[in-house]
Amino acid sequence: RRPGAAARMEEEEEEGGGGRGSPAASARFVRCLYAVGFLDLFGVSMVVPLMNLHIKSLGASHTVAGIIGSLYGVMQLFSSTFVGCWSDIVGRRYSLLACILLSALGYFLLGNSTTVFLFAISRVPVGIFKHTLSISKALLSDLVSERDRPLVMGRFNAASSVGFILGPVVGGYLAEFEGGFYQTSFICASIFLLNGGLVWMLPWSEENTSNRDHYQEKGTNSFSTKLNHDLHLKSATSRAVTNSSFFQSPWIQVAAVLKKIKGIACSSLWDVFLVRFLMSVAILLYYSNFTLALEERFGVKPLFAGYLMSYSSALGVVAGCLLGPITRLYQHNTYRLLLHSSTFTCLLILLYVSALRIWMVILSSTFLAFSTTIGRTCIIDLELTAGGNEASGTLLGVGQSVTSVGRIIAPLLSGIAQEFSPCGPPSLAVGLALVAIVIMNANKQKYRSHGSVKLKNQ
Repeated sequence: RRPGAAARMEEEEEEGGGGRGSPAASARFVRCLYAVGFLDLFGVSMVVPLMNLHIKSLGASHTVAGIIGSLYGVMQLFSSTFVGCWSDIVGRRYSLLACILLSALGYFLLGNSTTVFLFAISRVPVGIFKHTLSISKALLSDLVSERDRPLVMGRFNAASSVGFILGPVVGGYLAEFEGGFYQTSFICASIFLLNGGLVWMLPWSEENTSNRDHYQEKGTNSFSTKLNHDLHLKSATSRAVTNSSFFQSPWIQVAAVLKKIKGIACSSLWDVFLVRFLMSVAILLYYSNFTLALEERFGVKPLFAGYLMSYSSALGVVAGCLLGPITRLYQHNTYRLLLHSSTFTCLLILLYVSALRIWMVILSSTFLAFSTTIGRTCIIDLELTAGGNEASGTLLGVGQSVTSVGRIIAPLLSGIAQEFSPCGPPSLAVGLALVAIVIMNANKQKYRSHGSVKLKNQ
């Protein structure tokens, strides 16, 4: 197989000088989106591991802390689909900017949360508008062909995972100082503002110009052809989006959003979203009491658990970079790859539950980083392939809403399961993963041709 799409673009950039009309502009655009994903998770992962400790230091009970923790999932549940669909209507640029800046506002308020009430208020804008990664993935889906999408999505996830590796380390270091949580929150808000500036400076106009020039030429590979074709169409409508869709009546936008959501609801993607829900809850249960369970079962300190999670995130980056060769090995059969990765995930969580020594936990964490990264990318690719590219933002929004339901349910299930055993949550995760595997096996004929069922026209 020839080198990857981005690599081919870079070669063309070196040969052609990187001027306008070159696919190199599109390659730079994609690389900038990788940076957006990195900064997003870097900022978030600095703060999130410290939030439970902070809210308890404010005097909140375990019940109140659990309710506020579920509040984020509730807001994500209702906002994900609408924001994703809204990005289909008004365009990726303005929706992405709005989400980044309003999320920055939320983390700024978090840095001023000296009471439980202010802490809860600060989670509202983040819960509603923290959809940066989903919109970025929708934009990547607009740019690349179905064949190259797992590769590009894998690289995007890898870049984001690098941020998740570094963020907890930086946040943990800052937390050692007096008022460290507040400083960390302000730094996170600043990172989001920096991310907003990066999105604003992305070469949107250069992309449109280069694709108008290149659409007349014959592409030499599927990535370039699909990318130029899609962005040529976008360039023809970008002025209309800017001058009409974004500024039109909010009620018209809401009506268009509801129409798109209805089209998704009437499609035959229920099994894909159900599998996503079950596997999301399973993984959330695995991590829900990870630090506490390691301390109770093996007597290790939370610092060790933090290093182990960073180690797993680092391996997730490697898994994202290996998605290209893996998908080629599976002949781009995303459904089969998802089935195998989910089965592997189930077995690894079972290994963690039955672990008698800490090295068995390290072993399961090592391979779980690969299986969960591959499975997360595959389920997104399957949603977009089966649903079509006409409403990629809406599809990703619905998928995010499904995951948000898992974020609401997982803490409740974890709390109940922990009453019986520290291994209760991951044991329940094994059962949910088994149900997901059964569903995938029951519907494998439907997706034999890599998602042949397309979403009906809306």
